[in-house]
Amino acid sequence: MVREAPAEYRGSRRLSATEAARGFSELLNRVRYRGETFVIERGGVAIGELRPASPVRFTGPDLLTLLRSLPPVDAGFLDDVEDGIRNQPGLPESPWER
Repeated sequence: MVREAPAEYRGSRRLSATEAARGFSELLNRVRYRGETFVIERGGVAIGELRPASPVRFTGPDLLTLLRSLPPVDAGFLDDVEDGIRNQPGLPESPWER
């Protein structure tokens, strides 16, 4: 049986882990097609939440932070990359450009 959630889980319904397990497929459908959110509890204590997945947000500053955190590239690696570029096989001639 699904119950209404308290204010800290606005828009969510609470249900026991047992109830969630028994109706998992239906819960997934409700999450996917209705956008509903459920708080799963065990022994009356919230232990997890089932909700629609949100897209990952990765900004330009996040990318800069990531790139700055990487170890420096050594000269041998750059030589290998340049060698790979120089020795790439050419593309076959396109029949559309004849």
